[in-house]
Amino acid sequence: MGDVLLVRHGETRWSLSGQHTSFTDLPLTPHGEEQAKSLAPLLSQRTFAAVRTSPLARAVRTAELAGLSGAVPDEDLHEWDYGGYEGVSTADIHRDRPGWDLWTDGVPPGPQGHPGESAEQVGRRADRVLARVRADLARGDGDVVLVAHAHFLRVLTARWLGLPPVEGRLFRLETGTVSRLSTEHDRPVIAEWNTRP
Repeated sequence: MGDVLLVRHGETRWSLSGQHTSFTDLPLTPHGEEQAKSLAPLLSQRTFAAVRTSPLARAVRTAELAGLSGAVPDEDLHEWDYGGYEGVSTADIHRDRPGWDLWTDGVPPGPQGHPGESAEQVGRRADRVLARVRADLARGDGDVVLVAHAHFLRVLTARWLGLPPVEGRLFRLETGTVSRLSTEHDRPVIAEWNTRP
């Protein structure tokens, strides 16, 4: 069976400043574009059964610059809906809600169409993605690569390992990196994390 490669998109202005970014479709910074390009050698040596991206431009552009062709947008790979905390940093939230934690405290509703999500809701989307990934891997045509966002990929990693979605908090994920989920003796494992060239 192949592996699952997780690619976090390159740097954006808000990832640099620490602002929560889900539905705001920011472009990559020039440094983010360089990060994405630098991933091509890490990915070019592998054969992919499927390439899936978040529909957001920062993920789609990262896939393009990393040399991943034939990418299929997948709505379930969208970043955690931060609701009313879209564009707000954790430091700013702590001014009004000391001790607030995304993983356990959730977010307030945002503008129309963005009610916010809980870790469990993101986990359900991750489970749907993993069902598709497992079907792709079962064909035996190679690995699967997912190009998406930090919090979503952290939840997906927890679910790959059989952990509750909230345990995604244990996996810090940097911009412009490749991580690899695999198996060992038929058990799900993390084989690489936050790899850069």
